[in-house]
Amino acid sequence: MSKAFTRESETEDDDVAPALPAGGRNYITPEGFARLRAELLHLIDEERPKVVEVVHWAASNGDRSENGDYLYGKKRLREIDRRIRFLTKRLEIAEVPDPSLHHGRTQVFFGATVTYAEASGTERTVTIVGIDEADSLHGQVSWISPIARALLKAQEGDAVKLVTPAGVQEIEVLEVRYPARAESTA
Repeated sequence: MSKAFTRESETEDDDVAPALPAGGRNYITPEGFARLRAELLHLIDEERPKVVEVVHWAASNGDRSENGDYLYGKKRLREIDRRIRFLTKRLEIAEVPDPSLHHGRTQVFFGATVTYAEASGTERTVTIVGIDEADSLHGQVSWISPIARALLKAQEGDAVKLVTPAGVQEIEVLEVRYPARAESTA
């Protein structure tokens, strides 16, 4: 069957992203919220209008069946619209707790940067962030990840159990840091 007669499902998930826990909340740091909002505004105000212009130009050239600019542009518009829908939904339900309110505390809550030691002596540092902003390459883990769940509510000096596929591992919380509170200029 020709691809022209197939239709993308309109009910499929808008973006490949981790699902929120059932009945859970969509926690996100203020920085993560600002980053996602900036991406949404960029897509709406800059990228989508440029692609619409290219598609309009390509459509005015006549035969659309073999017009690469038109076909690629329509595909890119679907991708942009899907991402816009996803970001809009996630930002609407986002809860933005301020981690700086815990500045100076030694207990682990959302937004904490935690340094811990594994039984082997290896030290690691992770920051507990929202599902949509987690980036393991930068040491950011989702608050629903196994390591974050093990660390949440622990305090400096506590030993906690981390369940891994290789078995239960004991880790020790060495340091807990939060961002400093921003000085208000108002």
